[in-house]
Amino acid sequence: MKTTVRELPYEKVMALPLRKLQKPVKPAPFWRWLIKTLAKGDLKATHFKANFIGMEKLGKKEPCLVLMNHSCFMDLEIAETVLYPRPLNIVCTSDGFVGKNWLMRSIGCIPTNKFIADFVMVKNMKYALEKLGSSVLMYPEASYSFDGTATPLPDTLGRCLKLLNVPVIMIRTYGAFARNPLYNNLQVRKVDVSADVKYLLSPEEIEQKPVDELNAILKEEFTFDNWKWQQDNKVVINEPFRADCLNRVLYKCCVCGEEGKMKGQGSELCCQACGAKWELTENGFLKLMMNGGASDKASHTAFSHVPDWYNWQREQVREEIEEGVYCINTDVDIYMLVDTKAIYKVGSGHLRHDLNGFVLDGCDGKLHYEQKAKASYSLYSDYYWYEIGDMICIGDMKTLYYCFPKGTGDIVAKARIATEELYKIKTNER
Repeated sequence: MKTTVRELPYEKVMALPLRKLQKPVKPAPFWRWLIKTLAKGDLKATHFKANFIGMEKLGKKEPCLVLMNHSCFMDLEIAETVLYPRPLNIVCTSDGFVGKNWLMRSIGCIPTNKFIADFVMVKNMKYALEKLGSSVLMYPEASYSFDGTATPLPDTLGRCLKLLNVPVIMIRTYGAFARNPLYNNLQVRKVDVSADVKYLLSPEEIEQKPVDELNAILKEEFTFDNWKWQQDNKVVINEPFRADCLNRVLYKCCVCGEEGKMKGQGSELCCQACGAKWELTENGFLKLMMNGGASDKASHTAFSHVPDWYNWQREQVREEIEEGVYCINTDVDIYMLVDTKAIYKVGSGHLRHDLNGFVLDGCDGKLHYEQKAKASYSLYSDYYWYEIGDMICIGDMKTLYYCFPKGTGDIVAKARIATEELYKIKTNER
């Protein structure tokens, strides 16, 4: 999927009027039917099945909050199908409105800036539930999973449930990540997909339970491992491109420790620094093929499970932070979002991420933006974003800066990990 991009000088972009705040609209029956109809092809191709749990508790016209794990674009097709003909207002990223604002509003979308405190979004969700009589679909992880496991949930989610005071439904998918993982450059595999649709919490239960308990329930529901699901269910993925770009996730060699030298191609992942090589097997395991001449070290640190390797990278980043040496410095191409007409390419600059947070300078000294480490619990970063490239996004409610690193290897995943770990540390300090 692509988006509308225009090149415009930074000062002209800053002079543009900001996008107007608009209340959500209830999607008409035609749009609900159309999305469901268009989804039939994908669902049929994946032999999709849904398992409904306790859904008889939900009234046919009773508005509810639908929470769903986020794996790929197919998530929306699944939600619209299993809940049809229930009207849904869908919380989605504001850049999704670019070039198609009227369409996105017509199908009921509610824009939000990811990983930014957005009180307008909550207000719009409440309006949709109470005034429009519509249900609200929300992906609380706010971003696709990098390593196939859950991304952090905001601590404010429990309070949000109390504020909205409606039944909560949980949709959890199986196979969607395996079919189309974010790292794999939009290449789709042949994998069957299913989903559990569960009545999770009633308004009475939400009222009775403290926020901490609600957050614990949600954390449990959003605890999963898509690689383990593949392994336990003996799901065979034999596409020859299954390891393409896996280096985006596993950016640091667990044998020699070099970063930015990993390369995923075909069914193999290799380190171009030490020569260590793994095969991503058809059952989702990493099989060490060559140890790069470091046999003793390799026997202790070569992982067979992608999330284990990713967690090891998190530990390594945490150590860098605690030792005070963590820092990413990279030249970037800079794009901006200020309205829904286009993503504006404004020039180039330099992005720095260290213990204090982000600093972005660019556009011949005209642009300077700082974002503190405690500003957000995670980071909006993405692979092959709108087919432009790997991206790191920072900003506030008015302006977003999309930064595309140049010539520094795979740093997008590391930046997200570091943002999350820095936030934990800064929050504990407070």
